[in-house]
Amino acid sequence: MTVIASDVAPRLSQAVAGALREAGEQDAVTGVVPRFVVSPTSTEQVCGVLALADETGLAVVPRGTGTKIGWGAPPERCDVVLDLTGLDQLVEHTAGDLVAVVQAGRRLDDLAEDLAAAGQRLAVDPPRRGTVGGLVATAATGPARLFAGPVRDLVIGVTVVRADGVLAKSGGKVVKNVAGYDLGKLLTGSFGTLGVLTQVAVRLHPVTESSQWVSVPVASASQAQDVVLRVAHSQLVPSGCELDWLGGSGRVSVRMDGAVNGVEDRVAAAVGLLGPGAEASVTPPDWWGAEPAGGDVLLKVTHETASLGVLLNAVDRAAASEGVAAHTRGSVVVGTVYVCVPAAGAPRFVERLRADANRFGGAVVVLDAPVDTHRELDVWGPVRGLDLMRRVKEQFDPNRVLSPGRFVGGI
Repeated sequence: MTVIASDVAPRLSQAVAGALREAGEQDAVTGVVPRFVVSPTSTEQVCGVLALADETGLAVVPRGTGTKIGWGAPPERCDVVLDLTGLDQLVEHTAGDLVAVVQAGRRLDDLAEDLAAAGQRLAVDPPRRGTVGGLVATAATGPARLFAGPVRDLVIGVTVVRADGVLAKSGGKVVKNVAGYDLGKLLTGSFGTLGVLTQVAVRLHPVTESSQWVSVPVASASQAQDVVLRVAHSQLVPSGCELDWLGGSGRVSVRMDGAVNGVEDRVAAAVGLLGPGAEASVTPPDWWGAEPAGGDVLLKVTHETASLGVLLNAVDRAAASEGVAAHTRGSVVVGTVYVCVPAAGAPRFVERLRADANRFGGAVVVLDAPVDTHRELDVWGPVRGLDLMRRVKEQFDPNRVLSPGRFVGGI
């Protein structure tokens, strides 16, 4: 923590109209306890906070509801937590254009209620449902990514405050708007290190008329890969394809959305495609879209779809070598799964799995872990394009005001 000038607290308080408090252990960011928490209720107040931080050398970490505040590396320093939950309004919903403009602190569950009356939805379903800003900052996705694409494809415009307190806007509220530099895509997944989102324009989808799931057990990594590739190469057009895997076996489940008659026909085709043991249901499996369980270290692992079997065998080998159970769940057709392991064996497990990363064509990132374990781990691992990312950080935040050290390569 930096030495904070005695006059900073009053100035911070003035910037947010008195919404400042002393921070406590509950506000820690991966074990780093800030000095203050400020709670702005407008973009202008966020501008004031960041302008002051840039002037005085304060380090600021943006936060929503905190569901993913432990993700990323521990910050080098954290003087101020910028609590954005006060920016929680649905600014505009243009149902005819399937577009909504929403403040970054709006909770995803509240936004879902806002949109449901018009039969629309923001097609994201991350396991940890926080705020719109947190969704964009972490690029967290769930099963719906197969149908709707990644978070960055749903963001069509942003209002963002730069690290020096200057306001910037990009995109618009029309799906085909391409004017200007696409800050929304750049900031998606940047973990609050380039700017602070205060408002987002998002592309929506209609609520589906009918949904059904088809699930089948898989008894080996090669069988799991075979089933998943059959789904990927089929004409089923599933809305999601998930795997639940533990101890060398698991289940693959496919979701079908659409009009009732069309879903019934596609479900029948899916039962035949998935093979012996496949069963249809009008309710999802109880594990659908949830994080794996059984440990306190959560990893995000990407992979080539055709190398799923290689990944599952690598997970099982690493688990056996370290004498731990490794539970895997995720969206296997789009090549993203989550793996949960106990903290005791996590460092060596991660090391072993990364050694096989080239073979399954992906990367291993540590998302969440107990603080002591977190500090033992290389959270991000090897990263391509790091020099370019560092140059972008230098351009956007030369004084390292925003979340210093949390992103790849200490950015």
